[in-house]
Amino acid sequence: MTGDREGHAAQTRRGRARLQPRWFIVAFWHGHRALLRLTGGRFGLWRPKPGGWGTLWLTTTGRRSGAPRRVVLGYVEDDGNLVTMAMNGWGPAEPAWWLNLQAHPDAVAQTRDGARPVRARRAEGEERVRLWSRWAEIDKDLDDFAARRPTETAVVVLERRDGPDPAG
Repeated sequence: MTGDREGHAAQTRRGRARLQPRWFIVAFWHGHRALLRLTGGRFGLWRPKPGGWGTLWLTTTGRRSGAPRRVVLGYVEDDGNLVTMAMNGWGPAEPAWWLNLQAHPDAVAQTRDGARPVRARRAEGEERVRLWSRWAEIDKDLDDFAARRPTETAVVVLERRDGPDPAG
């Protein structure tokens, strides 16, 4: 490789945000979910800090099975709502929890402050742009990571709702 080509290759590598290997991302989230299960949610959930995101435990209803399904998600707060992204660790497929919510939008979000019934919806238009920008302030590589997916990453708003807990 010539010096010019090496310099170009190095610049290209620096220009693209580094994403952990898929196996690492999956293993991390499985471990995080196991920690939550083992501790009953006492460890592994945190509130968003200024300029950062928090974690929640979302219980959805399986679109095919009808059974409760739990997933750990990062979130930010927006005017009383919880906002997350259907990114699937930046893999190409839509995450199962998002497919479940599209079929059954009522769910339960457990944060560090307790559980609350929520109804999920996709942010659209200017709201999506605003919420995406908010996430981009937290994660400077957001646009680069999102560009790796073949479809637009849904910004999901979990709005507080009244009513029974559908996920049991």
